[in-house]
Amino acid sequence: MKKLLLYLAIIFFTYSCGSKRVIYNNQNDKPQKEKKVKRSKSKNKKVKKVVLAPRISNIEDYVKVYSEIAMDEMIQFGIPASITLSQGILESGIGKGRLAVEANNHFGIKCHDWNGKKIYHDDDEEQECFRKYDNPEYSYRDHSLFLSNRGRYSFLFDLERDNYKQWAKGLKKAGYATDPKYPQKLIDLIERYELYKYDNIVLKKKNKKYKVRRGDTLYSISEKFNMPVEALVKLNNLNGDILKVGQTLMIKK
Repeated sequence: MKKLLLYLAIIFFTYSCGSKRVIYNNQNDKPQKEKKVKRSKSKNKKVKKVVLAPRISNIEDYVKVYSEIAMDEMIQFGIPASITLSQGILESGIGKGRLAVEANNHFGIKCHDWNGKKIYHDDDEEQECFRKYDNPEYSYRDHSLFLSNRGRYSFLFDLERDNYKQWAKGLKKAGYATDPKYPQKLIDLIERYELYKYDNIVLKKKNKKYKVRRGDTLYSISEKFNMPVEALVKLNNLNGDILKVGQTLMIKK
């Protein structure tokens, strides 16, 4: 019996020594369990720089954002800035289309021999492969390289750099787009938003004077100088379409 009591006493003493340590607060003498504090290790994570597309609400916003880039491309590659801008506006849906938003692809350029990032999108056929860029500016540069490095577009570079009408028609002829109205859509954008002025800035062209001759009309003069009728009327503050022989008109070079 004594041995049994001694054995129980040893067991009780052992468990009492192994019980959890408590801390008493001097203010209220309530026991609190001691907590272990885990120290968070600081990690030096590399922050990946993300280029966000600018907020664009309309065509005017788009032109403000990308006109400088288009002019730089014209200087380096000879593609009219007006053509580059009008294609960007049309192909990207003023930067709001899926390819522009998710892939920074502003010109609808498909993969072809592309080894970079890709995105798949329904176009002429379902889930076609399109190029994907990290920055919209890269899309502009690739557009210039795409046109200048492919033989089917080579004849375009023999045209005058401000002849946007022939460039628009030539792009369709070379197979850039399948829409039969593609050239006129580009021309309409260029003339409505006066995108040709960016060609003139690059070429450093200034206005010149022209005296109206017998048989001249606003349309014939506009065709002669590759200038929209609306721009001719606006530049000369004309109220109608009646011209007088000898009348002096300002013409954009």
